[in-house]
Amino acid sequence: MGRILMHEVLATKEAELVAGTEPGGPHLGADLGVLAGGGAISRKVTSDAAEMFGSCDAVIDFTIPAATLAHAKLAERSGKTLIVGTTGLNADVQAAIKAAATRAPIVQAANFSLGVNVLLAMAEQAAAKLGPDYDIEIVEMHHRHKVDAPSGTALALGNAVARGRGVTLSDVWRKSRDGHTGARPRGEIGFATLRGGDVFGDHTAMFAADGERVELSHKASSRSNFAKGAVKAALWARGRAPGLYSMRDVLGL
Repeated sequence: MGRILMHEVLATKEAELVAGTEPGGPHLGADLGVLAGGGAISRKVTSDAAEMFGSCDAVIDFTIPAATLAHAKLAERSGKTLIVGTTGLNADVQAAIKAAATRAPIVQAANFSLGVNVLLAMAEQAAAKLGPDYDIEIVEMHHRHKVDAPSGTALALGNAVARGRGVTLSDVWRKSRDGHTGARPRGEIGFATLRGGDVFGDHTAMFAADGERVELSHKASSRSNFAKGAVKAALWARGRAPGLYSMRDVLGL
């Protein structure tokens, strides 16, 4: 994903790739342009995140929770824009992001695909209009290497339909079913998680009632969609006041 993000920045006229980090490994000191699949740009991979923040206007973070925590603290200290695409964050990391947003513009999303964010808006409206007679199930599938479940996008989809119904997701969700579960409770929002192969990400919000079923789906065939949205968010955040923003803000949804 890092290579794809760098490639997208290099392909965007309004942006310049100035830094990139990893904590260690074979890519330290490598040219960022070469890693992105292009020519050399005389910008090297470093392990110094503070140096990276000092040299840029915005940092795009698609990493792991521990790195996101460090980046949030650096954004708070520097006031630089931070774009957060990391999922599986715990309460401590989320609190650090919220604190950073008092000093810097932060755009956070479970998924930066423009199509997914339109899906979230549609699902929220569908949940509000269809009402409680429709059972809601969120179905997602990802590649075998994904480490968190349900995916961040599936949870965002669950939160969208919960907002549409005027409820809190954690009060009504069912993340798994096994054994003799009994009848499905009215108002429950269920999740089904599938893992296998090299699937980039498939998500469906299913509304099932007696006599009909409505399905709203998004299927990703390339990770470049996530990179395009993240770069769009970074450009949108230029000159913004400190705050915690979402892709709904970026897209005006």
